[in-house]
Amino acid sequence: MDFNVKKLATGAGVFFTRAVQFTEEKLGQAEKTELNPHLENLITRADCTKNWTEKILRQTEVLLQPNPSARLEEFIYDKLDKKLPSRTTNPELLGQYMLEAAKDFGPATPYGSTLITVGEYQKRLGGAERELLQTSAAGFLTPLRNFLEGDWRTISKERRLLENRRLDLDICKARLKKGKLAEAKAAAAPDFQETRPRNYVLSASASALLSEEVDKAEHELRVAQTEFDRQAEVTRLLLEGISSTHLNHLRCLQDFAEAQATYYAQCHHYMQDLQRELNKCANAVSAPHPTAAVCPDPVSSAFLSGPSSPGATVSSQSSQRPGTLAMEQTQLPVTGTRKAKVLYDYDAHDVSELSLLADELITVYTVPGMDPDWLIGERGNQKGKVPVTYLELLS
Repeated sequence: MDFNVKKLATGAGVFFTRAVQFTEEKLGQAEKTELNPHLENLITRADCTKNWTEKILRQTEVLLQPNPSARLEEFIYDKLDKKLPSRTTNPELLGQYMLEAAKDFGPATPYGSTLITVGEYQKRLGGAERELLQTSAAGFLTPLRNFLEGDWRTISKERRLLENRRLDLDICKARLKKGKLAEAKAAAAPDFQETRPRNYVLSASASALLSEEVDKAEHELRVAQTEFDRQAEVTRLLLEGISSTHLNHLRCLQDFAEAQATYYAQCHHYMQDLQRELNKCANAVSAPHPTAAVCPDPVSSAFLSGPSSPGATVSSQSSQRPGTLAMEQTQLPVTGTRKAKVLYDYDAHDVSELSLLADELITVYTVPGMDPDWLIGERGNQKGKVPVTYLELLS
C-alpha cells in the first residue's frame, strides 16, 4: 500500500512539474526545445493525413449509405464485432413493391406488365448497388478505419511520450541553469566580512551543496537528453511510415474508383435494356389491334423465323398516317432492301449503331445471323444497326 501511495505521489509530482513547464512555455517565461525540422514536417504531414482521412471516410460513408440510422446501426455492429444483417437496398425494395402491385393490377394488363418489367430491372439495380457497397466497404472503408483505429493511435501514443520527454528535458535544462547561476553568484560574492569560524564553515558547506546540486542536475540532463533522443527516433520511424500508408490508400482508392465504374456501367446497361423494353411496350399499347395491348417479349414481334404460308403477311394502318403499311411479320430476305419510316428519335449507343430522327425515311435490310430485333439502316453514306421497334416498314 505504501508503494502505491509513493508511486501515486511521484506521478502527481511529475505531472505537476510538466504542467508548470508547459504553462511557462505558453506564457513565454520558459525556454522550449525545438524539434528537428524534418521531424516537425513529418508531424505536420501526419496530422494532415489523419484529418483528411477522417473527412474522406465520413463522406464516403454518407455517399454509400445516406440513411443516418443505417450508418449508426453499422457502427454499432462493427464495434460489437458482429456481422451486420443483410439489408434490402432501396431499388430492390422498390422493385418488390412493383412486382406485388402488378399481381393486384393483373400481369396481363399493359400497366401490370410494365410494372413487372420495371420492377425486375429495379431489382437488378439493387443487386448492383449491394455489390458496390460490399466491395467498397471491404476494399476502401476498412483500410481507412484500420489506419485511424490502429496505426494512428500508436503514432499518437508515441507523440505524447515524445512531448513528455521534451518537457522533462526542458525541466532539467531549467534546473541546471538555476543551479549554475546560484553557484556562480556564490563564487563571485563570498562573505569575507564574516570572520567567525562557524559562519565560514557554513559558507563552505553551502558551496559544496550547490556544486553537488549542479552535478546532479547535469546527470539528470544527460539522462533526459538520451531518453528524448531515443523517443524522437521511435516517433520519426513511425511518422515516416505514413508514406507507406499513402501508397496503401492509393491502391484502395483505385479499387474504389473501379468498383464505382463497374457499378455505373452495370446501371447504364440495365437502363438501356429497360428503355428498349419500354419502347416495345409503348409500340404495343399504341397499336390498334386489341391483342397488342400487352408488352411484347424481348424478341421482337416484327420479325419471326419465317412465314407460316407463302405470302402470309399482316399489315395495319398507321395510327399517325392512315394509308401507310405497318411492319410485316415475315423475315425480310437477306438481299432485300426497302424503305422504312422512323417512328421515334433514337440515339446510337456505340459506333455500330445509327442514330435516328422521327419521321425520316431510311433504307433497311437484314443480314444472315443478325438479331431479329435489329436491321441494318442506311442514310446516305451513313450505315449502322437500328432497332426494329423504332421503324415502320413501307410498301
